[in-house]
Amino acid sequence: MTPGQRALWYSVLAGGLIAGSVDIGAASLINWLSPVIILHAIASGWLGKAALTDGAGAAMLGLASQWGMALIIAAIYALAANRLTVLGRRWIAGGLGYGVLIFLVMNYVVVPLSAAPWNPWKRHFSPDKLVENLLAMLLFGLIVSGCQRYFSGDSDNGAHHRIQAPTP
Repeated sequence: MTPGQRALWYSVLAGGLIAGSVDIGAASLINWLSPVIILHAIASGWLGKAALTDGAGAAMLGLASQWGMALIIAAIYALAANRLTVLGRRWIAGGLGYGVLIFLVMNYVVVPLSAAPWNPWKRHFSPDKLVENLLAMLLFGLIVSGCQRYFSGDSDNGAHHRIQAPTP
């Protein structure tokens, strides 16, 4: 594996797992609910209403689903940033823009296609909930873009951050 490939994997793993975990915490704070309830709600995308009353298995499915989606989201950004170098140089703008895109795709594509027991097409965010949820996705995008920048070596002192192959 080349140093560039290793850096890509590290950025995807770090960005996806950190952003996915922070997102669970943000959802808990926004909704004043336990993270376990949030994980059950995520699992309801697969299991429907049954996930809301299931035990630890549903919560684990929710966590695996959250991290799986977050890793996919981070991988898409990392691959795009490898092709579009402006995303590395303008990582804050890239992350914020990606956060908006994540918000739109999750709320108007992924959740409506899932088995979740609520319909986001009928759900209207109150202005404060809209702002809170959008801010959470902006943070998600910044974490993903920041991790990509950090591990790719695009930061100001990137030579210290770049994953280097061992020298013989």
